[in-house]
Amino acid sequence: MQQDQRQLIKKYLDILLRRKKMVIAGLLIGMAVGLGQYLQAPKVYLCESLIKYQRQRINPTQMSPDDIRSGTREVVATVSQQITSRTSLEALIKEFDLYATARSNMPIEDVVDVMRSNHIDIGSDRGDIFRVAYQGSDPKKVMRVTNALAAKFIEENLRFREERASETSKYVSDELHMAKEALDKKEAIMRDYKLQHYNEMADQRNTNMGRLNALQGQYQNNQDSILDLERTKVMVQEQISLRNELFAQQFGGISGGALGNSNLQGAHQAGSLLADVSRMRQELNNLQLRYTDKHPEVKRLKTMLKEREGEQAAMARQAEGDEEQRDEEKSVVQRLQDPQAGELKIQLETLGYNIDRLKKDRVDMENQIAKYKKWVEAAPVREAEWAALTRDYEQLHNHYQQLVAQNISAESAHSLEKAQKGSQFKIIDPAHFPETPFKPNFKKIMLVAVGLGLGIGGGLAFGLELINTSFRDPEDLEAYLDVPVICAIPAIFTNRERIRRKVFQVFWLVVFVLSSGGILTAAIYFWRKGMIII
Repeated sequence: MQQDQRQLIKKYLDILLRRKKMVIAGLLIGMAVGLGQYLQAPKVYLCESLIKYQRQRINPTQMSPDDIRSGTREVVATVSQQITSRTSLEALIKEFDLYATARSNMPIEDVVDVMRSNHIDIGSDRGDIFRVAYQGSDPKKVMRVTNALAAKFIEENLRFREERASETSKYVSDELHMAKEALDKKEAIMRDYKLQHYNEMADQRNTNMGRLNALQGQYQNNQDSILDLERTKVMVQEQISLRNELFAQQFGGISGGALGNSNLQGAHQAGSLLADVSRMRQELNNLQLRYTDKHPEVKRLKTMLKEREGEQAAMARQAEGDEEQRDEEKSVVQRLQDPQAGELKIQLETLGYNIDRLKKDRVDMENQIAKYKKWVEAAPVREAEWAALTRDYEQLHNHYQQLVAQNISAESAHSLEKAQKGSQFKIIDPAHFPETPFKPNFKKIMLVAVGLGLGIGGGLAFGLELINTSFRDPEDLEAYLDVPVICAIPAIFTNRERIRRKVFQVFWLVVFVLSSGGILTAAIYFWRKGMIII
């Protein structure tokens, strides 16, 4: 097997040696074509500028235009879109007079697209450092355009950040204004409602209940005081009647006795009736504290109280009718009354005054008790209304507080951007004048040309060898004829043939030397002229 491989390799080498002139010719032609292609290709120069994204170091906040967690690529991508926009690139093209030929043959939109897609390269290589590259045929313009693109990064970033900070601050300020209006409106409604129903609010219920209990206690004391004074008044009236009776018996005879008996009987009836009325009123007030006016016991007691008050009024009218008759009789008795009777009358008048005052106080206390009862009964209703009214107040207040904090942060961020203290781009390596073109690459072109020349020459050599039907080896002949070869005779040339072969070899050698020398000389010449850059 190894022997067969060696024979095959030897066969291929023999083919190359026999066809060496064709392979060398292909090599020379390839080198000449490669050199010509390099000389004809336009020179393209490339400039790069390194830019660093320097984050802000002064009080970064949530409202800053640049979130501290955002990556450099997002920021670079945003600013790159602005720099490579049609407006920006068209301004650069006109400023540096780029693509003059293309502009005369193509619309400006297509020229901008070519510049954006083929000639500008913006990429992030490592960390917060990225590069801006531009390529073109004029090295000076390439350098200037690259530096202009890098400067635009700084300019556009500052403008973009300040605009965004200003818009953010304005938006938050508007939201804060609307939230404040809504909160003020809500607080005004709550304030008016609380002022209107202050005493009926749930937080006043305990106070109202305490005041109501105190008033009920005072009312009970007032009733007791009135009853005591009424009893005292009845006793004083009885004493006065007894004194009058004694004086009547002593000085007035029958008339005085009749007057005394009549006064004594009327006093007893009036005192008994007054005690019943006071007792019924006290019971009615006690029942009203526990039951409503529709309760049967309350209704019954009210009816009885009206009857007793009617009897009391009738007795008062009867007493007024007999007043004239009594005046004449009393005039006689009064002239005969002793000083103690006068003191008792003064005491009786004082008791009447105090009773009237207590009754007036009782009416005031009844009104106050009714008022406090109304407030206590309305407390659950006001509590439900207040809960419905203040249901969303807490959310409005929290939202307002958040907007206040955001507005402060937004204004701080805006001031930071106006002072250019925020995150910004910084050129750490500006573009320099390109000494060598970026493309075409002489070494690559010549390597490709040599490879193609050798490939074409070798391919032709092997192709001609395949279509050649002559036998080169005895083994091929034996395999074809199936007859053993006894001996192989080398080619025998005549003198004329030898001379012709020698002339052909000399001619080929001259052509090879001249071609190689010409290619080498041309390469050295163009290299010295600066047209070939290695």
